[in-house]
Amino acid sequence: MRSAFLITFVVCAGALVAQKRPITLDAYEQWRSRPPAAVPGEPVWAPDGQSFAYRLGDDLILYDVASHTTRTLVHLSEMNASIEVPPSTDGDPWENRNIFSRQFTWSPRGDRILYVSSGDLLLVDVKTGKWRNLTKSPVAEADPKFSPDGLHMAFRRGWDLYTITLAGGKETRLTSNGSDVIRNAGLDWVYPEEIGLTTAYWWSPDSRSILYLQFNLAGEPQYPHAALLGEKAVSQLQRYPQAGDPNALVRPGIVAATGGATKWLGVGDTASRDLVARAGWTPDSRHVWIARTNRVQSQLAMLLFDAASGSSKTIYRETSPDWINITGDPQFLPDSSGYLWTSEKDGFANLFLFPIDGSKSKQISEGARKISSISCFDFPRRQVYYVSSESDPLGRQLYRANLDGTGKVRITETEGTHRISMAPGCRSYLDTHSSRTSPPETTLRIVESQQMTTFRPPNRAVLDEFELQTPELISFDAAADNAGKSKVTLYGHLLKPPGFDPSRKYPLLVDVYGGPHGQSVRDAWTGLTFDQILAARGYLVWEMDNRGTAGRGHAFEVPVFHNLGKIELEDQRAGVEHLISLGFVDPARIGVHGWSYGGFMALNLLLNAPDLFHAAFAGAPVTDWRNYDSIYTERYMGLPSENEAGYRDTSIVAQASKLTGRLMIAHNIEDDNVLFQNTLQLTNALQSAGKQFEMQVYAGRGHSVTGPAARQMDAAMVDFFDRALAAH
Repeated sequence: MRSAFLITFVVCAGALVAQKRPITLDAYEQWRSRPPAAVPGEPVWAPDGQSFAYRLGDDLILYDVASHTTRTLVHLSEMNASIEVPPSTDGDPWENRNIFSRQFTWSPRGDRILYVSSGDLLLVDVKTGKWRNLTKSPVAEADPKFSPDGLHMAFRRGWDLYTITLAGGKETRLTSNGSDVIRNAGLDWVYPEEIGLTTAYWWSPDSRSILYLQFNLAGEPQYPHAALLGEKAVSQLQRYPQAGDPNALVRPGIVAATGGATKWLGVGDTASRDLVARAGWTPDSRHVWIARTNRVQSQLAMLLFDAASGSSKTIYRETSPDWINITGDPQFLPDSSGYLWTSEKDGFANLFLFPIDGSKSKQISEGARKISSISCFDFPRRQVYYVSSESDPLGRQLYRANLDGTGKVRITETEGTHRISMAPGCRSYLDTHSSRTSPPETTLRIVESQQMTTFRPPNRAVLDEFELQTPELISFDAAADNAGKSKVTLYGHLLKPPGFDPSRKYPLLVDVYGGPHGQSVRDAWTGLTFDQILAARGYLVWEMDNRGTAGRGHAFEVPVFHNLGKIELEDQRAGVEHLISLGFVDPARIGVHGWSYGGFMALNLLLNAPDLFHAAFAGAPVTDWRNYDSIYTERYMGLPSENEAGYRDTSIVAQASKLTGRLMIAHNIEDDNVLFQNTLQLTNALQSAGKQFEMQVYAGRGHSVTGPAARQMDAAMVDFFDRALAAH
């Protein structure tokens, strides 16, 4: 009987597995178009660290850490019904997508929560759940921030800065000359995109003053986008400095929260020579600090300004023969004696304590890996919590160390990737963990007791419903230099088709990005991706990180300096050759697809390794680095006037006549990031050279194709590779 039961169980289990759906384009689109499940939104911690708020459907929920209980604070639909929705207007269509403002923000006193809805500001009383409109205007309020004393709110309306009292609602306009060209407390397009600056003003800790940046865009060239779907074509100009063009003229200024004249601070010629990378106040409100780099970002200076007199001094300098990565913001000690910040001056992104008097810094973390972020600073205990890839370049773990560099402890234990949201005071944290085989799960953990409570369980629906293939991690050694005297280990993910047979020869598709600051191969959950569709159709799908990508230290990045595409090509070739050596890749059926930098790489591989790559789908590709934005391009390529050979040799446009394989290009005509100019220059060169190619042009505004057009593009890509490589 036991044997019969076992046989029956195995048969039934096999039947259950067989019932999983194959991953088709239709199934993929149905999955993506499903209404989002009612799962907890991103938690926002209260100032005392004892509770956090999150959105669940239409409700704002409070979670109490000590009791693990929740209560509904307010129904958001009631608040949304009270707002004045700004009239629809084209305005400036090119606001950068990296400018992020929280929908919910706690007041410093923890007694109220700010809710932002369609540009209006609403306040919720945490004790009673009662709410009221703080603003109700036909013009949206942007980037709102409580004053540190919790009595005022600052915000930007249009391109001017305002404050409002929470008690009486009295508004004070702090600047008055704002326009699309003069942006007070507002950013241009390129700064948030490429240097990570996401706001342009900061309250002083004593709530008396505000430091803000004024962006003068008059010198930035305007790119002539055009909206072509209406009855009449409409010109939509975007301020977009390309490599070598003037940047915005950025001026830092201090203004009293009650109004008055702005005291301007001198930081240099930011239009042609310098960049303002970060800014803020010291905790004692006596000084303003500004992190400034030169234009090509090889020199960093930390400037300290006296808030009363405006006089300045340099308290830290760092130089690099190539470029300096700016990671996160400095975290100042409460006594204003120093600040914590990451630096790669030893070759890896480690954490240092920099004294404010400019004396020698103290290194806190060590290791041949990268500090991703500072999670919490516990000043009373002189400890800092940070996330690092120290133990595994493909994962992320939480660590704790003393400010003198001793006592380092790894806090998280499970291998994979941990994303940490730590409570103020550092006594508890939310840990979102995933791996290649495990969907994200968020748990609440108490630091001292290591007590754990599940907050957001893993969503295994996609695993239960579809025949999902698990990415297989493959590492191999590639030559580190032309002489092959040393080796560098490279990592890749391989998706195999269902029912993979190692004795067969399969077509291979390479999913490539390959650019700086990207890391595609991670020990983290990827879920139902487009690559899963390709694997289900019989393709091997390969993704690897070449030199130049992030997560492996600065020395791993710098081989791309002044010559984007060369070392990436060599490493991607080495990865494909390694797969061919394993015996199951058909060398005659290899293709590549990528978007943005990946589009550049797809073209680079097709044109310069035609013996390996026979077909390419290039989405929104950079085709000549002179076309791309100033801050990103000059960091890696230098100024066009100083690296003419580098810009010439890396131009895909100049290599169009090399095309022998099959090519499809896709691009939004109003792409605000990789300008359509790139694709038009390439297609013109291909046509002039008598080369045949396929093209998908979209009318969307932005860097990615979305909505129904994305479904059409996905189908076009699948059809293209099926025809080009004959997978079936």
